[in-house]
Amino acid sequence: MNAREVEELIDVRTLLDELEVGFGQLSDGLVSAPARNEIGMPGEAYLLGMPGHRSGSDMTVKIVTVFEQNLQGAMGLPSHLAVICVFDAETGACRAFIDGTYITAIRTSASAAVSARLLAREDARALTILGAGVQGTHHLKTFPLVRDFDEIRIGSLRREDAERLAALHPRAHAVDDFEAAVRDSDIVALSSHAGEPIIQPDWIQPGTHVSSVGYKPPRGELPRGLLERGSLFVETRLAFEPTPVGCAELDGLDPASATELGEVVARKRSGRVSRDEITIYKAMGHVIEDMVAADIAIRAARRDGVGQTLRM
Repeated sequence: MNAREVEELIDVRTLLDELEVGFGQLSDGLVSAPARNEIGMPGEAYLLGMPGHRSGSDMTVKIVTVFEQNLQGAMGLPSHLAVICVFDAETGACRAFIDGTYITAIRTSASAAVSARLLAREDARALTILGAGVQGTHHLKTFPLVRDFDEIRIGSLRREDAERLAALHPRAHAVDDFEAAVRDSDIVALSSHAGEPIIQPDWIQPGTHVSSVGYKPPRGELPRGLLERGSLFVETRLAFEPTPVGCAELDGLDPASATELGEVVARKRSGRVSRDEITIYKAMGHVIEDMVAADIAIRAARRDGVGQTLRM
């Protein structure tokens, strides 16, 4: 299946629901996922390999490349490209080969939206998205599905990018002052590719939910100081491993300081415990998210007769 077919087949509301199930399986030990590996290339480009298998399902391998220079190139390629291969768990035969670029984008924003659904205050009405690229675009698609926002503020290093994105939603508008936008937001979604923090810890007010999906060593977009003021949530405690397995922002910290989203889903550990609590979700990006999204697309493709069937 190509990228257009995959995008048309994935229902985002279904993705949100099934990601919750997937996170529960991950925390229950039903997902086997070796540490992802990396091949570094010139210009800080890299390739990541992410294999995984969950009980009762197929085996999945995603290969994703990140080449920032594509954004300045003449070929019009995105910086993040991916393919996903799905293999039969009983025979090892390849069952599907699909574009993973859209899946990587939508599953990342959807996972952050799941964190907001589980952890943000029910009356959250003001959302700030910082980053107006691919992830900002998909955050604008997924977050309004989990809360009814009165106002959505979008910030970017380039004002024109923020305005372009804000034009896609009737309640969104571009902002220049990140601090002012963040200080009275109920949810702050960081979706940049910054290698340094893009907010300050004291901007975040009591009761706010913060999510961060950026992956950019050596420091990343989320300030470590914020972790001292709130409760931290992750997909898996592997997020505390050094990159490329985990997150630069969490490297060297105590894994016991975090709660897994799957533990909240299963009610094994608490999510938000008070109105004034600051909750923080730091994403590492886990293959369970790709498996869930790919499975939705493949089921829909079989149902609708979409895609090409090839003899390998």
